Amino acid sequence: MTTQTSSASEKPVDMIIFGGGGDLSARKLLPALYMAHLHCNLPAETRIIAIGRKDWSRDDFLAFMDQQSKPFVDKKALDPEAWDKFLALFDYVRINIDSADDFRRLAETSRPNALRVFYLATAPDLFTTICDNLTNAGLVDEHSRVVLEKPLGHDLASAQAINASVGAHFKEQQIYRIDHYLGKETVQNLMVLRFGNAIFGPLWQAPYIKSVQITVAETVGVGSRAGFYDQTGALRDMVQNHLLQLLCIVAMEPPVSLDPDAVRDEKLKVLRSLRPMSVADIARDTVRGQYAAGAIGGEPVKGYLEEANVPAESRAETFVALRAHINNWRWANVPFFLRTGKRLQKRQSEIVIDFADLPFSIIPSGPRNYGNRLIIQLQPEESIQLQMLAKEPGSGMHMLPVNLNLDLQQAFTERRAEAYERLLIDVIRGRLTHFMRRDELEAAWAWVEPILNGWKELNDRPRSYTSGTFGPAASSALMARENMAWAEEA
Repeated sequence: MTTQTSSASEKPVDMIIFGGGGDLSARKLLPALYMAHLHCNLPAETRIIAIGRKDWSRDDFLAFMDQQSKPFVDKKALDPEAWDKFLALFDYVRINIDSADDFRRLAETSRPNALRVFYLATAPDLFTTICDNLTNAGLVDEHSRVVLEKPLGHDLASAQAINASVGAHFKEQQIYRIDHYLGKETVQNLMVLRFGNAIFGPLWQAPYIKSVQITVAETVGVGSRAGFYDQTGALRDMVQNHLLQLLCIVAMEPPVSLDPDAVRDEKLKVLRSLRPMSVADIARDTVRGQYAAGAIGGEPVKGYLEEANVPAESRAETFVALRAHINNWRWANVPFFLRTGKRLQKRQSEIVIDFADLPFSIIPSGPRNYGNRLIIQLQPEESIQLQMLAKEPGSGMHMLPVNLNLDLQQAFTERRAEAYERLLIDVIRGRLTHFMRRDELEAAWAWVEPILNGWKELNDRPRSYTSGTFGPAASSALMARENMAWAEEA
């Protein structure tokens, strides 16, 4: 059983961010570190070293933070004095990743007695070179930690190659493969919901659950990521990591403890139990889509093929819906419907557990065949709702659904850290539970890769859908074949 690494508070911390001047750093990492600093969750002797290719001075980088990161900090939390103290933690080092001399300069900047956290917010094809040069410069020791941003590879072979190259320099317990969905409060609360409440234990299995829906819907288009996205698509970008991680937490068996490997062992079992899809399964049980022009929030938006840097004949999918099955005793014959897309009707991430219908009811149903449903909303609001049936006021026994609603923001009034902030604190404190292990990542790719290959074999073209809808009509048909419907259609 793997033990947690020692607390970073015992020694100074050097957080070294490769890609420090990039979009991810500006929008997510630096604001998250500011919030951790503001709330005294960084060790007292923390320093943050931003690494970039631009020929900036330290003052240039601080000006970049003022212009590009400050707007992404919650205005209520933005205190000028605290921001200035936060900026004082920073240094900037220009590095050409092929230059050994540049890495030696980094070694001179970093403190020899510090716990070094290397955050690789770069393209994965740079990971090998970065790790090689870090080791050659003497920057990696037994206490160092490395954070890897997704996507980790574009298929199983490339993921294995990345894991092998990073693993040549860092032990597995030093590697933090980050998936920010695992840092969301409601996702972590799902563990407590499942394993801390006796009411759900006996019902969390077939035949008491009829189906599970997992949706991650975005209203935004590809924007400046078009070049990356056209080579990636929604299956690689979202399903292989975010949605499969959510599926694991819903479907896993109770771990023997909250030890990182105990939790991740159970998630791995789920991934290895996913029923492989044949080409016939892929043709029947997957839907690819690509957004066309439409309207979001009443404003007209372009279609995907009209976006800058998108090839005219692109077949990249911006939407995926699929039906998955888990081949084990707990989930036999329970379909898992996964769905994600861009330019959809509204931004929402949710997990919907549909409980089985009563075998017989003496009470007449309402205008629709409503049942019991657990709705776990991850964003934009975080809440848990249990849909029950109640008698409609008046004569007769006409039933309508009502929700028992747990609004987490009302129930817990203290500040709730954002996902990246929570995960960055976990890295500094050596908590591995909410990060993917190597075998997890490779098991996810082993299931996803045949779907990618099947689409090629079928010469599958994404179906067009109008921006501002919930995707292609074929997505609804996928559910209708099972006499089911997506949550917003029920």
